[in-house]
Amino acid sequence: MLEWMLRQVMAERGIWSGAALARLLQEKADYRLSAPSISALLTSQPKQMKADTLDALCTALDCSPGELWVYTPPKQARGA
Repeated sequence: MLEWMLRQVMAERGIWSGAALARLLQEKADYRLSAPSISALLTSQPKQMKADTLDALCTALDCSPGELWVYTPPKQARGA
């Protein structure tokens, strides 16, 4: 099971709002996302994502894709 950890990664870096994330994306990665797109990333796990968006998030947040998505094997995810 993949778990989307964007909010946790943001919190670890002192980023608390979508607007702050948008500014960081623009400043560090020269990448723009619309407010609805950022809201969607913050409120639910993405079903798909452009490589450019993932790259920009990793650049802006100084993280790796493995920090944004954490994999838990199915048996552990169910508590077995």
